[in-house]
Amino acid sequence: MDKTFRIAPSILSANFAKLGQEIADVIKSGTDIVHFDVMDNHYVPNLTIGPLVCEAIRPVTDAIIDVHLMVKPVDRIIPDFAKAGANIITFHPEGSEHIDRSLSLVRDSGCKSGLVFNPATPLDYLDHVMDKIDMILLMSVNPGFGGQKFIPETLNKLRIARQKIDAYYEKTGRQIWLEVDGGVNANNIAEIAKAGADTFVAGSAIFGAGKDTDPNRYDTVVKSLRASLATV
Repeated sequence: MDKTFRIAPSILSANFAKLGQEIADVIKSGTDIVHFDVMDNHYVPNLTIGPLVCEAIRPVTDAIIDVHLMVKPVDRIIPDFAKAGANIITFHPEGSEHIDRSLSLVRDSGCKSGLVFNPATPLDYLDHVMDKIDMILLMSVNPGFGGQKFIPETLNKLRIARQKIDAYYEKTGRQIWLEVDGGVNANNIAEIAKAGADTFVAGSAIFGAGKDTDPNRYDTVVKSLRASLATV
């Protein structure tokens, strides 16, 4: 089983006046995935970015673009993000009337698909759709705003999700990524990894720690995250 750890900086915390440069710098600093937070001011109390921004940044990077849709209803916008260059599209069960159909829509649009679970949302939604899932994303804060503190109960939920993923892998040989998003930093990332996560979204922890003295601005903070992960 693949034990690779992936770091996914959330561009919600980047400087939007120079977004292309921020993405180029943060990937060169040693991160793996561009995490793209979409909020609609309906499902969550905030409004962020849409497919046009995704389309604009696609030529800037070869990295995976991981689009997290905090949107309700979700089906209408899925093909737009697929066309805009997303590689992975995840959404919340509450955002879909028919989860199986929405997952199929993501796959049929040429992207990898996944479900996102808020802190109090049960993992039961996974039970009958694992064959259509490439990523499970656990929110370790309530969605809508960056800079929140990690909710410790997420560690228990990660362990349960990891058991489900491992059991599925034993049965099928197909790997599913387990991503966590919210309050991740160098002080807790090792503990989160030990609980079962392999992909880590970090927004303010990365973009709030840029250094002009670093060759790629974020080298120091990414190195500290990697050093913590190396202890797992």
